[in-house]
Amino acid sequence: MAEHLYGPQEIGDRLGVSRERVRQLTLRPDWPAPYDRLAMGTVWRKEDIEEWIGKHRPHLIEADEDEAAGA
Repeated sequence: MAEHLYGPQEIGDRLGVSRERVRQLTLRPDWPAPYDRLAMGTVWRKEDIEEWIGKHRPHLIEADEDEAAGA
């Protein structure tokens, strides 16, 4: 998959949640609009999901930046 897109699996991996929890999150009114709906499922722009994470799960951004700095 393109590096600039996230599907439900990538979102779940990024957030550390199940695919069912991802489905629940996508029903929230503040969840980003999908980039496209394909035969294999819905995809979102990575940038949009990372922005949502920054607003709603900032501890995940800080942890991700800490890991990148140590790498």
